[in-house]
Amino acid sequence: MDVTVKLKQVQERIRAAANRARRDPGDITLIAVSKYAAMEQIQQLITAGQRHFGESRVQNLQTRHEEVREWLTETMADGAEINAQLKWHMIGHLQRNKAAGAIAASELIHSVDSLRLAEHLNDLGGRREKAIPILMEVNTSGEASKHGVPIPAAIHMAEQFETLAHLQVVGLMTMARQSANAEEARQCFITLREIFNELRFRKICGPHFKHLSMGMSGDFEIAIEEGSTLVRIGSAIFGAHTEPAMESGT
Repeated sequence: MDVTVKLKQVQERIRAAANRARRDPGDITLIAVSKYAAMEQIQQLITAGQRHFGESRVQNLQTRHEEVREWLTETMADGAEINAQLKWHMIGHLQRNKAAGAIAASELIHSVDSLRLAEHLNDLGGRREKAIPILMEVNTSGEASKHGVPIPAAIHMAEQFETLAHLQVVGLMTMARQSANAEEARQCFITLREIFNELRFRKICGPHFKHLSMGMSGDFEIAIEEGSTLVRIGSAIFGAHTEPAMESGT
Protein backbone atom coordinates (compact mmCIF):
# COMPACT_ATOMS: atom_id res chain seq x y z
CA MET A 1 0.00 0.00 0.00
CA ASP A 2 1.23 3.49 -0.87
CA VAL A 3 2.66 5.36 2.10
CA THR A 4 0.44 8.37 1.44
CA VAL A 5 -2.62 6.12 1.78
CA LYS A 6 -1.27 4.79 5.07
CA LEU A 7 -0.55 8.34 6.20
CA LYS A 8 -4.18 9.29 5.59
CA GLN A 9 -5.35 6.21 7.48
CA VAL A 10 -3.19 7.13 10.48
CA GLN A 11 -4.41 10.73 10.33
CA GLU A 12 -8.00 9.51 10.40
CA ARG A 13 -7.27 7.25 13.37
CA ILE A 14 -5.73 10.23 15.16
CA ARG A 15 -8.86 12.30 14.50
CA ALA A 16 -11.11 9.50 15.71
CA ALA A 17 -9.11 8.99 18.90
CA ALA A 18 -9.11 12.73 19.59
CA ASN A 19 -12.86 12.91 19.07
CA ARG A 20 -13.41 10.04 21.50
CA ALA A 21 -11.40 11.94 24.07
CA ARG A 22 -13.21 15.19 23.22
CA ARG A 23 -9.94 16.75 22.16
CA ASP A 24 -9.07 18.94 19.20
CA PRO A 25 -7.21 16.79 16.63
CA GLY A 26 -5.23 19.89 15.74
CA ASP A 27 -3.53 19.70 19.14
CA ILE A 28 -1.86 16.40 18.17
CA THR A 29 1.26 16.30 16.00
CA LEU A 30 2.08 13.22 13.94
CA ILE A 31 5.80 12.52 13.76
CA ALA A 32 6.65 10.12 10.93
CA VAL A 33 9.54 7.97 12.14
CA SER A 34 11.59 7.46 9.00
CA LYS A 35 14.39 5.26 10.33
CA TYR A 36 13.84 2.42 7.85
CA ALA A 37 11.96 4.36 5.17
CA ALA A 38 13.22 4.71 1.62
CA MET A 39 14.03 8.23 0.50
CA GLU A 40 11.26 7.97 -2.09
CA GLN A 41 8.73 7.29 0.67
CA ILE A 42 9.85 10.36 2.62
CA GLN A 43 9.55 12.43 -0.53
CA GLN A 44 6.00 11.14 -1.06
CA LEU A 45 5.01 12.11 2.49
CA ILE A 46 6.49 15.59 2.16
CA THR A 47 4.65 16.07 -1.13
CA ALA A 48 1.46 14.95 0.67
CA GLY A 49 1.99 17.62 3.32
CA GLN A 50 3.71 15.76 6.17
CA ARG A 51 6.09 18.12 7.96
CA HIS A 52 7.30 16.36 11.13
CA PHE A 53 9.83 13.51 10.95
CA GLY A 54 11.69 11.59 13.64
CA GLU A 55 14.93 9.62 13.77
CA SER A 56 16.36 7.55 16.59
CA ARG A 57 20.06 7.87 15.70
CA VAL A 58 21.98 11.09 15.25
CA GLN A 59 23.83 9.91 12.13
CA ASN A 60 20.54 8.97 10.45
CA LEU A 61 19.03 12.26 11.53
CA GLN A 62 21.85 14.26 9.98
CA THR A 63 21.83 12.20 6.78
CA ARG A 64 18.07 12.46 6.30
CA HIS A 65 18.10 16.16 7.08
CA GLU A 66 20.70 16.83 4.40
CA GLU A 67 19.25 14.44 1.81
CA VAL A 68 15.83 16.04 2.09
CA ARG A 69 17.26 19.57 1.94
CA GLU A 70 19.20 18.75 -1.24
CA TRP A 71 16.20 17.07 -2.87
CA LEU A 72 13.89 19.99 -2.13
CA THR A 73 16.42 22.59 -3.26
CA GLU A 74 17.20 20.79 -6.51
CA THR A 75 13.72 19.69 -7.56
CA MET A 76 11.17 22.23 -6.31
CA ALA A 77 10.83 25.93 -7.00
CA ASP A 78 9.57 26.44 -3.43
CA GLY A 79 11.95 23.82 -2.00
CA ALA A 80 13.68 26.21 0.39
CA GLU A 81 10.32 27.29 1.79
CA ILE A 82 9.15 23.71 2.28
CA ASN A 83 12.46 22.77 3.90
CA ALA A 84 12.03 25.60 6.39
CA GLN A 85 8.65 24.15 7.33
CA LEU A 86 10.05 20.69 8.12
CA LYS A 87 10.58 19.80 11.77
CA TRP A 88 13.03 17.02 12.63
CA HIS A 89 12.82 15.22 15.98
CA MET A 90 15.55 13.26 17.77
CA ILE A 91 13.56 10.50 19.46
CA GLY A 92 16.16 7.86 20.34
CA HIS A 93 18.64 7.53 23.18
CA LEU A 94 21.20 10.33 22.95
CA GLN A 95 24.85 10.07 23.95
CA ARG A 96 26.62 13.21 25.08
CA ASN A 97 29.32 12.94 22.42
CA LYS A 98 26.63 13.14 19.72
CA ALA A 99 24.55 15.88 21.29
CA ALA A 100 25.96 18.69 19.14
CA GLY A 101 24.94 16.84 15.98
CA ALA A 102 21.45 16.26 17.34
CA ILE A 103 21.02 19.95 18.15
CA ALA A 104 22.20 21.01 14.71
CA ALA A 105 19.80 18.71 12.84
CA SER A 106 16.68 18.60 15.00
CA GLU A 107 13.90 20.85 16.18
CA LEU A 108 13.29 18.94 19.40
CA ILE A 109 15.15 16.29 21.41
CA HIS A 110 12.67 13.90 23.02
CA SER A 111 15.00 11.72 25.04
CA VAL A 112 16.87 13.67 27.72
CA ASP A 113 17.12 11.21 30.60
CA SER A 114 19.96 12.35 32.86
CA LEU A 115 21.32 15.48 34.50
CA ARG A 116 24.72 14.97 32.84
CA LEU A 117 23.15 15.01 29.38
CA ALA A 118 20.97 18.00 30.29
CA GLU A 119 23.99 19.94 31.56
CA HIS A 120 25.91 19.14 28.39
CA LEU A 121 23.03 20.32 26.22
CA ASN A 122 22.83 23.44 28.36
CA ASP A 123 26.53 24.13 27.73
CA LEU A 124 26.00 23.71 24.00
CA GLY A 125 23.03 26.04 24.16
CA GLY A 126 25.15 28.61 25.93
CA ARG A 127 27.71 28.53 23.14
CA ARG A 128 24.92 29.03 20.61
CA GLU A 129 23.30 31.69 22.82
CA LYS A 130 20.02 29.87 22.37
CA ALA A 131 17.88 27.73 24.68
CA ILE A 132 17.68 24.10 23.55
CA PRO A 133 14.10 22.72 23.59
CA ILE A 134 13.93 19.23 25.06
CA LEU A 135 11.57 16.67 26.53
CA MET A 136 12.49 14.78 29.68
CA GLU A 137 12.16 11.06 29.12
CA VAL A 138 10.54 9.10 31.95
CA ASN A 139 10.69 5.31 32.29
CA THR A 140 7.04 4.74 33.15
CA SER A 141 7.14 0.98 32.52
CA GLY A 142 9.95 0.32 34.98
CA GLU A 143 11.64 -1.98 32.47
CA ALA A 144 15.43 -2.17 32.70
CA SER A 145 15.65 -2.35 28.91
CA LYS A 146 14.21 1.15 28.54
CA HIS A 147 15.90 4.48 29.09
CA GLY A 148 14.36 7.30 31.07
CA VAL A 149 14.28 8.95 34.46
CA PRO A 150 12.75 6.65 37.10
CA ILE A 151 9.25 7.68 38.16
CA PRO A 152 10.22 8.57 41.79
CA ALA A 153 12.98 10.88 40.54
CA ALA A 154 11.00 12.64 37.81
CA ILE A 155 9.81 15.69 39.77
CA HIS A 156 13.23 16.40 41.26
CA MET A 157 14.97 15.88 37.91
CA ALA A 158 12.62 18.34 36.21
CA GLU A 159 13.42 20.87 38.93
CA GLN A 160 17.12 20.46 38.18
CA PHE A 161 16.57 20.76 34.45
CA GLU A 162 14.67 24.01 34.99
CA THR A 163 17.68 25.60 36.68
CA LEU A 164 19.66 25.35 33.42
CA ALA A 165 19.45 28.69 31.65
CA HIS A 166 20.01 27.40 28.13
CA LEU A 167 17.66 24.43 28.35
CA GLN A 168 13.92 24.70 27.76
CA VAL A 169 11.86 21.77 29.05
CA VAL A 170 8.78 21.74 26.83
CA GLY A 171 7.31 18.45 28.04
CA LEU A 172 7.77 14.78 28.83
CA MET A 173 8.30 11.61 26.79
CA THR A 174 7.85 7.92 27.47
CA MET A 175 7.74 4.52 25.82
CA ALA A 176 4.98 2.24 27.07
CA ARG A 177 5.40 -1.39 28.01
CA GLN A 178 5.14 -3.66 24.97
CA SER A 179 2.25 -5.99 25.68
CA ALA A 180 -0.75 -7.60 24.03
CA ASN A 181 -2.78 -6.03 26.84
CA ALA A 182 -3.54 -2.47 25.78
CA GLU A 183 -4.30 -1.47 29.34
CA GLU A 184 -0.65 -1.92 30.31
CA ALA A 185 0.28 0.75 27.78
CA ARG A 186 -2.53 2.95 29.03
CA GLN A 187 -1.20 2.86 32.57
CA CYS A 188 2.20 4.08 31.36
CA PHE A 189 0.53 7.01 29.62
CA ILE A 190 -1.63 7.80 32.66
CA THR A 191 1.50 7.84 34.82
CA LEU A 192 3.27 10.27 32.51
CA ARG A 193 0.23 12.54 32.39
CA GLU A 194 0.04 12.54 36.18
CA ILE A 195 3.71 13.57 36.43
CA PHE A 196 3.09 16.26 33.81
CA ASN A 197 0.10 17.61 35.73
CA GLU A 198 2.03 17.57 39.00
CA LEU A 199 4.85 19.59 37.45
CA ARG A 200 2.36 22.13 36.13
CA PHE A 201 0.50 22.28 39.45
CA ARG A 202 3.75 23.01 41.29
CA LYS A 203 4.68 25.57 38.60
CA ILE A 204 8.07 23.91 38.23
CA CYS A 205 8.02 24.40 34.48
CA GLY A 206 7.00 27.52 32.59
CA PRO A 207 4.32 28.21 29.95
CA HIS A 208 6.41 26.44 27.30
CA PHE A 209 5.83 23.15 29.16
CA LYS A 210 2.94 21.71 27.14
CA HIS A 211 3.87 18.48 25.37
CA LEU A 212 3.44 14.78 26.06
CA SER A 213 5.35 12.64 23.57
CA MET A 214 3.78 9.22 23.93
CA GLY A 215 2.27 6.69 21.60
CA MET A 216 3.74 4.62 18.80
CA SER A 217 2.26 2.56 15.96
CA GLY A 218 0.71 -0.04 18.24
CA ASP A 219 -0.69 2.22 20.95
CA PHE A 220 -0.97 5.82 19.72
CA GLU A 221 -4.76 5.88 19.93
CA ILE A 222 -4.64 4.99 23.62
CA ALA A 223 -1.92 7.62 24.11
CA ILE A 224 -4.13 10.27 22.49
CA GLU A 225 -7.02 9.30 24.76
CA GLU A 226 -4.67 9.91 27.70
CA GLY A 227 -3.40 13.29 26.52
CA SER A 228 -0.55 12.80 24.05
CA THR A 229 0.33 15.82 21.92
CA LEU A 230 3.15 14.14 19.95
CA VAL A 231 2.76 10.63 18.50
CA ARG A 232 5.73 8.83 16.94
CA ILE A 233 4.55 6.63 14.08
CA GLY A 234 6.81 4.43 11.94
CA SER A 235 5.49 0.98 11.06
CA ALA A 236 1.85 2.05 10.64
CA ILE A 237 3.03 4.27 7.78
CA PHE A 238 6.13 2.63 6.34
CA GLY A 239 5.46 -1.04 7.08
CA ALA A 240 6.18 -3.55 9.84
CA HIS A 241 9.90 -3.68 9.12
CA THR A 242 10.26 -0.14 10.51
CA GLU A 243 9.63 -1.29 14.09
CA PRO A 244 13.03 -1.16 15.87
CA ALA A 245 13.65 -3.36 18.87
CA MET A 246 13.67 -1.24 22.05
CA GLU A 247 15.66 1.86 21.20
CA SER A 248 13.24 4.38 19.79
CA GLY A 249 9.62 5.36 19.45
CA THR A 250 7.74 4.17 16.37
